[in-house]
Amino acid sequence: MAISLTKFFFAIPLIMLTMCSTIFRSGSSAGFDYPAVFNFGDSNSDTGELLAGKGFSLLLPYGETYFQSPSSGRFCNGRLIIDFLMEATGLPYLRAYLDSVGRPSFRKGCNYAAGGSTILPGTAASISPFSFGVQINQFIHFKSRVLQLRAQGDKKIGKFLPVEKYFKDGVYMFDIGQNDLTAAFYSKASMDQAIPTILTEFEIGLQKLYEQGARNFWIHNTGPLGCLAQNIATFGSDPSKLDEFGCLTSHNQAAKLFNSQLHDLSKKLQSQYVDATVTYVDIYTIKFNLIANYSQLGFEQPIMTCCGFGGPPLNYDSRLSCGLTKTLNGTVVTANGCDDSSKYVNWDGVHYTEAANEYVSSQILTGKYCDPPFSSVHQKMPFFFKYFKF
Repeated sequence: MAISLTKFFFAIPLIMLTMCSTIFRSGSSAGFDYPAVFNFGDSNSDTGELLAGKGFSLLLPYGETYFQSPSSGRFCNGRLIIDFLMEATGLPYLRAYLDSVGRPSFRKGCNYAAGGSTILPGTAASISPFSFGVQINQFIHFKSRVLQLRAQGDKKIGKFLPVEKYFKDGVYMFDIGQNDLTAAFYSKASMDQAIPTILTEFEIGLQKLYEQGARNFWIHNTGPLGCLAQNIATFGSDPSKLDEFGCLTSHNQAAKLFNSQLHDLSKKLQSQYVDATVTYVDIYTIKFNLIANYSQLGFEQPIMTCCGFGGPPLNYDSRLSCGLTKTLNGTVVTANGCDDSSKYVNWDGVHYTEAANEYVSSQILTGKYCDPPFSSVHQKMPFFFKYFKF
């Protein structure tokens, strides 16, 4: 289904469009142009893993904008960043690894991301038991079973599974770490000590994938955590802790520190994995630019949640999650969705709306927020222009 990204590109000059009509796969760089996608992460890219794994359900208005149902398992009113990237490359939406209903096809990849997941191993108190290490093990098991089944020559089941070369030629995407930083704030841990430990665990996982034959790595950094309504409501009662945009300075500084060290790790891997491509994607800058320039981009609310309770300025109450009905202070109340989610950046206090995700994905596809950037490219990117309507 084609989408119009016109409002996000009205200011991009023709030379930028020309630059973005190409894609790179040279040396240590890579463009989003692959036969299959294997994704690892948290709720920012979960397409049903946590719901399938833990057996609980989201409620409307989750999913109402695009899927018309919360059963897709996405923590959003519609599509996620990964959904728009899959659309842009002509690939089907990724099915969750644990989604066993409806003859799911994994021929073009598999999604191991689960809401609440962390890079560090989970604990008994973790929302998700599917930490990064578990997701890596799930992939290793998946690959082993796929190769076994394909070796048996069953053509009926083979059409639902990736061919062997996809494990080498496909891209391995990562969007995880946000929950590790959030946990560090709640535990009042030192970020200087916590972040290197988190990234050491992340590197161990990447090395395992490399040993399994992965050669294309696409790494998203973490967004501006200080601009999430949940964090502002919890830690931002003192106005002096907020910046000019109403975001928590401490949380955004922690995200920047994490991203700086993640970027360093990516550069290290670009040198270390000489036969692989490693791309670092600056999600933080894209999202912060959206929040700082929301009105110019067609949004009206950069921080206040679309689906929540309590009204301005945040419309967020930790006692009442999006879609739920409870009795608070003797009154039955519901956390309802807003009238027009396309005007909001934040969906439920933690996650972005479909409209915001569409904007973020459009900026990723320009290539200028990637390291290496798309400007050093020589391979054509024909799918890019079908999403422009002038």
